[in-house]
Amino acid sequence: MSFSSQGFSPEIAQALTECGYEKLTPVQQQAIPHARRGHDILAHAQTGTGKTAAFSLPIIQQLLDTPKQVGRATTRALILAPTRELVDQIANNIADYTKYVDLTVTAVYGGAKMSSQERKLENGTDVLVATPGRLIEHIELGNLNLANLEFLVFDEADRMLDMGFISAIRTIMSGVSGHPQTMLFSATSSAQMNALAQDLLRKPKRVIVNEENSTAATVFHVVYPVDEERKLELLSELIGRKNWQQVLVFVNYKETANEVVKELKLDGIKAVLCHGDKAQSSRRRALEEFKSGKARVMVATEVAARGLDIQGLPHVVNYDMPFLAEDYVHRIGRTGRAGQQGHAVSFVSRDEELTLVQVENLIQQRIKRIQLAGYEPKSRDALLTKMHSKPAYKDRQGRKNNPQQEQSSAERRLKMMRAIRNKSKGGN
Repeated sequence: MSFSSQGFSPEIAQALTECGYEKLTPVQQQAIPHARRGHDILAHAQTGTGKTAAFSLPIIQQLLDTPKQVGRATTRALILAPTRELVDQIANNIADYTKYVDLTVTAVYGGAKMSSQERKLENGTDVLVATPGRLIEHIELGNLNLANLEFLVFDEADRMLDMGFISAIRTIMSGVSGHPQTMLFSATSSAQMNALAQDLLRKPKRVIVNEENSTAATVFHVVYPVDEERKLELLSELIGRKNWQQVLVFVNYKETANEVVKELKLDGIKAVLCHGDKAQSSRRRALEEFKSGKARVMVATEVAARGLDIQGLPHVVNYDMPFLAEDYVHRIGRTGRAGQQGHAVSFVSRDEELTLVQVENLIQQRIKRIQLAGYEPKSRDALLTKMHSKPAYKDRQGRKNNPQQEQSSAERRLKMMRAIRNKSKGGN
């Protein structure tokens, strides 16, 4: 099914052609007709499936079909996303779609100057894309009023809940009057997500592209069992031996990210950083170097990488297994997009084996294990021996059994058993 069959205006159609859009993706095929009819939508779809066009194009067309003068400090359509990177990406996409029509698009998020955002909001905007925290700041300062909101979208709503934005979402909703058409997009499902959908949506149309909490069929999953202290060496080995040219590496801590990038550079592998301590300009520069091929590796933390859109990314590496199994789905959603093949590689130490089981249960798939020669994890006995040899362990004064107490306890148990036996005989 092509975009030309959806009845979009010639201006939008031209913009989509210039974006290289021809055929609708599965999520677009299902969501666009429902959205065009004004229905609320609850959609479960992975990243990279064309969600932005699925929710934004119907909104854009409706804004054009019902032109209105946007009032001061107001917006007709609000799109909420969990991170500034994702907000920036969505806003840029919508700007591309609306390049030939008279609609304004504004992005607001933390890490940017409030004053410049205030000026953009002052005269109102047709479409506003925002992170929840910064949006609330503008509302509290009187820079924005949501009373006349017509369209509301929650993109990656599951991530917003994971990041603790539920109270922020409820605060935002308290300022919304009436019932704007609402669409909620999520890659994973949970009880909290279902409860939020029940609160926000009215008789929603369900859009399910993949099974809930599933991963794309185009992604090949593999696990390398390895000791924690050998992970860095293994990463460098795989990148070099397999000649990986573009690799997104996920870690759990900023300190780990710094260390990995430092060591990769020492091995002659150009790597860049993406984590919360880096300024927005620095993260953008790192992303551009990674996209253009100037850097082979980008090492990122969970939140910082949220919303990264890297076309044709072939490899994602879980250097650290995620704290939540659901985050595995989000991480590897960066590869295997638009029908292309992708590889999801996970380094799993002994301490992370339980997380791996939880991931496999979630995605309902047994992940292939590959034991690379020379990187075999130490046996549990060897680990225990190593632990017991540490001075801190040797110096511990463990509890010692008292032989006399043991004998006394044994005698008491024997006497009790005899008493019970004799009582039983007497009863007969």
